[in-house]
Amino acid sequence: MSDALRIALVGATGLVGSAVIAQCVGREDLRLTGIARRETPLPRGIRMELFVADPAKWGEVIEAVRPKAMICALGTTRKKVGGDEAAFRAVDQQLVLDTARAAHALGVERFVHVSSVGADPMSKAFYLRVKGEVERDLAKVGFTRLDILRPGLLRGRRRDDHRPAERLGIAAAPLANLVLHGKFRQYRGIRAETVAQAALALSRRAARGRFVHDNDAILRAAKTLPQIAREE
Repeated sequence: MSDALRIALVGATGLVGSAVIAQCVGREDLRLTGIARRETPLPRGIRMELFVADPAKWGEVIEAVRPKAMICALGTTRKKVGGDEAAFRAVDQQLVLDTARAAHALGVERFVHVSSVGADPMSKAFYLRVKGEVERDLAKVGFTRLDILRPGLLRGRRRDDHRPAERLGIAAAPLANLVLHGKFRQYRGIRAETVAQAALALSRRAARGRFVHDNDAILRAAKTLPQIAREE
């Protein structure tokens, strides 16, 4: 374990964060540490620490853990915050940027951020505009390597989220994927497990720079994560 890559995960309680944790079960090449605002069930056999702390204390956790890479899967929805745009920005923008800046100041070299297809700081859509603003500002933080993931509709089972419209979209995703071609491929549904695999694979890469990954690039990156033998 001494040569294992130390990775910190924020957003451990969400769909992608939970998938990242699940992907680390049985891995000896990665040493994962979760940082969250609340407790979350951990899968059987996982070897990791989960620190539950107020976000104001996350910098102290990062300093103690000293990860080389960080995966950021933080995010909420406007429905969860009752349509309050300021509350949405507090999580999806301010918390992400505060965490990234603290991580960089404490020596984290690589940052993998889960954004969204269509993210654009000039978008007329509030959600996509915020996502784009975050991407823009993350590029200014100064990480040695920054990977931005822009998945389409995330497919997977959420523990505590009941969104009928999204569940319908997820159910229809395999059929919709058949008609989404060309420039529309980026909007295809994609499994949270695949996004998690890509995030872990990219956190291992040492090449410097800023990289943006659409659905197809996420799929390619996921396939580069070394496979391990899992006990049945």
